[in-house]
Amino acid sequence: MNAPTTTDAPPLLRRDEAGIAVLTLDRPASRNALSEALIGALTEELDRIGADRSVRAVVLAASGPVFCAGHDLKEMTTRRKDADRGRAYFAEILGRCSAMMQRIVRLPQPVIAAVEGIATAAGCQLVASCDLAAAGEKARFCTPGVNIGLFCSTPMVALSRNLSRKHAMEMLLLGETIPAAEAARMGLVNRVVPAGSAVAEAMRLAAIIASKSTLTVRIGKKAFYEQAEMTLAEAYDHASRVMAENMLARDAEEGIGAVLEKRQPIWTGE
Repeated sequence: MNAPTTTDAPPLLRRDEAGIAVLTLDRPASRNALSEALIGALTEELDRIGADRSVRAVVLAASGPVFCAGHDLKEMTTRRKDADRGRAYFAEILGRCSAMMQRIVRLPQPVIAAVEGIATAAGCQLVASCDLAAAGEKARFCTPGVNIGLFCSTPMVALSRNLSRKHAMEMLLLGETIPAAEAARMGLVNRVVPAGSAVAEAMRLAAIIASKSTLTVRIGKKAFYEQAEMTLAEAYDHASRVMAENMLARDAEEGIGAVLEKRQPIWTGE
């Protein structure tokens, strides 16, 4: 369990199971909104996990009927009383949240969202920032900022890197709630399962990942996001260098040898 950042109950829970770290947003009374405390707790726990080589994959879940309602608008609104009407605070909290989202992308271990209920605004951004996502069939997704005069600009960054431009703009401009099946068709989630089964499916996917060479998975995740920001020629050059280096790893030698010898590989993470 993460140490609380205030005197209240911790907003984030952690348990570990067979090399999988399960992080649970635990502010159900506040619809798991991304408060200062929850952003801070996620940031701290992701940093701990990134440095922990025993963790092979991460599952991100939530308590209660809502996965995440986005930013804590009540918390943010109180800062309108500041002398600058909250300008400095808004920039700071949005920057902290964006940095937390980027930690998920840069984390060596794959992160799988397990979504039940609704993921809206920055909550939808959180799902899009994860490497994979499993959703219960009753889950819903939305970037409704346009409906309240506040365009979902930061969620837009994650959406536009996961969905086609037309699908991302559809969500951002219409602000409509889409069901899990439509989210899967758009590419926001990987699996749609019976309601209440999202965590089980995310754990199943995480277990498959955990059975692979940790070195190979770390190399692959890092290279995937690096090449995505490059031109086609740059991406191929970069991927070729990464793969040539990967070929020299002991796990690659072991894995290829296992195929040729028709046996199961024994991974060392080296």
